[in-house]
Amino acid sequence: VTPQPGVPPEEAGAAVAAESSTGTWTTVWTDGLTSLDRYKGRCYHIEPVAGEENQYIAYVAYPLDLFEEGSVTNMFTSIVGNVFGFKALRALRLEDLRIPISYIKTFQGPPHGIQVERDKLNKYGRPLLGCTIKPKLGLSAKNYGRAVYECLRGGLDFTKDDENVNSQPFLRWRDRFCFCAEAL
Repeated sequence: VTPQPGVPPEEAGAAVAAESSTGTWTTVWTDGLTSLDRYKGRCYHIEPVAGEENQYIAYVAYPLDLFEEGSVTNMFTSIVGNVFGFKALRALRLEDLRIPISYIKTFQGPPHGIQVERDKLNKYGRPLLGCTIKPKLGLSAKNYGRAVYECLRGGLDFTKDDENVNSQPFLRWRDRFCFCAEAL
């Protein structure tokens, strides 16, 4: 964590914990309808990074009830989804993530492994390279397909949708699928 000037490191760590759990930018009336304390993330320790000015390691813990069992997507989106552009921070980097065995046991795993993906793509002996199509929202289905085409033509192995992309009126899933299939 690198706090903005004037922001104490403890406040920056607490802001990360709050924003990635129950916090929001304002108090809302519905706060009184739940036990926020039960579900909030906690920054339980801050220590300076040796040899670095104004950089700290913030230790944050989350209650497991915050996360859907077996959902890597939900867990990572919850932990890192909003905090990297947070105003209290000048910089933020995730260094370590420890997941309790009880939570790991809820994962069913992917339907197949990396070898199947490599076989489908006919790519071996190197990392697979991909990207998320940007801007995340606003492209028409046709232009989304064009972006996929250009990414693949440029050498990427795959592209993916941003987590905010679903089936909005301007970018319906079926239309996006058809233009992406054409791009392949």
